[in-house]
Amino acid sequence: MSGGNESALDLAAKRLERAVHILEQRLAERLKTAGADAGGLFDQDRANLAAQLDEARSRERELEAAGAEASAALGRAIVEIRAALNGAAPSSEA
Repeated sequence: MSGGNESALDLAAKRLERAVHILEQRLAERLKTAGADAGGLFDQDRANLAAQLDEARSRERELEAAGAEASAALGRAIVEIRAALNGAAPSSEA
């Protein structure tokens, strides 16, 4: 009788080992897929951040150009105001 119980126990252990092995394989496949998906998300985030940085730099250049134009206009206005206060016609050098 003990031989039959051991045989059933051995069969159950083998089935359990096979099930664990299959589970480990499926888990490894899922981890691999999840890692690939996560890598793709990181690449996408990196690309989005790079695009946003490029936009911010472009906007910075636009703002610097607008600031330079405003500064030049302010300089011309100062020259005109000084000339008007001194009673002279403003020069066209500015």
